[in-house]
Amino acid sequence: MKNKDIIIGIVVGVLASAIGLIITLLIFGKESSIVDSLDTAIRSGVLTKLVSMGAILNLGAFFLFLNQQKDSRAKGVLIATIFVALLTLIVRFV
Repeated sequence: MKNKDIIIGIVVGVLASAIGLIITLLIFGKESSIVDSLDTAIRSGVLTKLVSMGAILNLGAFFLFLNQQKDSRAKGVLIATIFVALLTLIVRFV
């Protein structure tokens, strides 16, 4: 049961980061579509900054799970956040 909750938290964390990235692209993108905004962000080198801003939604999921006494799911969200941070560092410096 505990491993299942951690996996649910990881999935929620990754989905929250993806949704946050899409929202960030919609807010800050100057192109007509999300794909064009993503392409422009990659070409201009600001993708890692947008991914970091998108990961802010994980805070909401993390504290929601903590308030509901679902510590294992909150741990999964934390794992997903660390994964997104490491992925961002790899993309940024490689």
